[in-house]
Amino acid sequence: QVQLVESGGGLVQAGGSLRLSCAASGRSFSSYHMGWFRQAPGKEREFVATITYGGGSTDYADSVKGRFTISRDNAKNTVYLQMNSLKPEDSAVYYCAAGPRLQKLRAGDTAYWGQGTQVTVSS
Repeated sequence: QVQLVESGGGLVQAGGSLRLSCAASGRSFSSYHMGWFRQAPGKEREFVATITYGGGSTDYADSVKGRFTISRDNAKNTVYLQMNSLKPEDSAVYYCAAGPRLQKLRAGDTAYWGQGTQVTVSS
């Protein structure tokens, strides 16, 4: 099993940047694919990005492609989300997730979630 704790959220002006971190506990971190999701008020949770267990492949939602970058450091049991050129519509609670199957993880079908970190982008 893996436990996840996000950090790095906050308030930023449009056009600014933030880097989210997700620290994982457990010795099996490097065997899990990792992902970021977000949920804005009144909306369903949506996929943002995933990265494979070895870090060799990434996938992004169209809405963040070219602006966000997901990465991981297996030595530190941490996954990151670098967010650049932020827009007000990026405001949401951002969740880190882990899963052994990439397509299920991308669909949000996993038991392993962090508690979330708030990102607010002002216009």
